[in-house]
Amino acid sequence: MDEIKCPVLTEKTIRLLEKNQYTFEVNYKSTKTQIKFWIEKFFNVKVKGMNSHIPPEKKKKIGPIIGHSRRYKRMIITLQSGYSIPLFSNK
Repeated sequence: MDEIKCPVLTEKTIRLLEKNQYTFEVNYKSTKTQIKFWIEKFFNVKVKGMNSHIPPEKKKKIGPIIGHSRRYKRMIITLQSGYSIPLFSNK
C-alpha cells in the first residue's frame, strides 16, 4: 500500500465526489495498473477509469542554492456506480 499516499481534499476534488470520482496522491513512479490493483484490493471497489496528473516543479531558493520541490503524481479515480470509498471514519 506504499503506492497510495493520501486523499486530496480541495474545492475541486469535493465537487468531483458528486460524480463518484476520488483524488489521491500516489507514488511518482507507480503506474495506473498498480494503482488500480491497490484501490480495488484495499477498498473492495471496481474502478471504471483513471486519469493521472503530474504538476510542474516549483523552484525553491535557500540562500544561494536553487532547488526544486518534490515531484508527486495525482490520480483521479472514477468508480463504477454503486461503489464508494469512505474518506472519513464515523467515529
